[in-house]
Amino acid sequence: MISLKSFRHPRSSWVAPFLFALGITALSAVSTPAARAGQGDDGVQGIGSLFSWAVSEPGIDIDRGIVFGPHPRHRLDVYRAKLHGSPSRASNTERSAPPSSPPTVAMFIYGGSWRDGERATYRFVGSALAARGITTVIPDYRLFPDVTFPGFVDDAALAYKWVADHFKALSPSNQSKPKACAQSARIVLIGHSAGAHIAAMLALDQRFLAQFAPGAEQPAGLVGLAGPYSFDPTTWPSTRDVFIGATNADAARPVAFARPGAPPALLMHGSDDTTVKLFNQRDFAAALRGHRNHVEAIEIPGLAHVGLVLAISQPFRWRAPQVLDRTIAFIREIDAQNLGTTLCR
Repeated sequence: MISLKSFRHPRSSWVAPFLFALGITALSAVSTPAARAGQGDDGVQGIGSLFSWAVSEPGIDIDRGIVFGPHPRHRLDVYRAKLHGSPSRASNTERSAPPSSPPTVAMFIYGGSWRDGERATYRFVGSALAARGITTVIPDYRLFPDVTFPGFVDDAALAYKWVADHFKALSPSNQSKPKACAQSARIVLIGHSAGAHIAAMLALDQRFLAQFAPGAEQPAGLVGLAGPYSFDPTTWPSTRDVFIGATNADAARPVAFARPGAPPALLMHGSDDTTVKLFNQRDFAAALRGHRNHVEAIEIPGLAHVGLVLAISQPFRWRAPQVLDRTIAFIREIDAQNLGTTLCR
């Protein structure tokens, strides 16, 4: 697929309509033979970089380029509702939040076939969630060929540790609590495509957090968008080199780590997705339900792979408003069930 991520266009009166038309083309492009040939998510990288700056949501702050690890790609951005008297850095921020702001923090992991991706491309995701009161962290992570599995999951676990360590500063509702007593760290993982695979591995294979975030609580929930949870990445032509580090196929398949006590999951997939087939969601949902976990699986008619994540953005929300609406509702449901949980030190 063609990537336009290095393209930069001047801001002018015709740019927004042009980008809108480009996005409409992209929604159908994923069903073309080139897309079906399937090098994954390159399309969303280029499209996102073109219009992400144009997708503005009112009343948000963005803290960019925060370091969470030693590698140059260990950087993250924090999106949150604009509040009064706010310094720029999350690590020393004291803010008061609107009463409706939930304490849960979201961490969004983007896709890109484990080969491509930049956090700035997904500004539209962080902005949409933050504008609705949900503080959102978007990290970068190392990519193939610089790293193979499980290196990118390791990086996500390291970013998760940063979020857990800074939860009090990140979560708006904690600012009104005494410094010695705050809500426990409730983090919902959200991922699209390869990012949904990484998020699911982090949520289910407890070894990652045990190694990179010891003492952190498990994720409060998982939102998976078009995730490749069930296929065998060790034999698929476009992914086998990426997963050469896996000891066996099941070591890299989230479906193999379904277990009792897994975080509640919201899974969404487009019926017209030819990049990541729908069987991945169906298999994963069945495996989680087999262990009596809470799973909500939604299949959205007429939506393809890139269109699913683009539906979070303002210009394309009409295409599938339930993607953002259900994600927000899912996070608020988690908050409602955990309001009594506190952590005092």
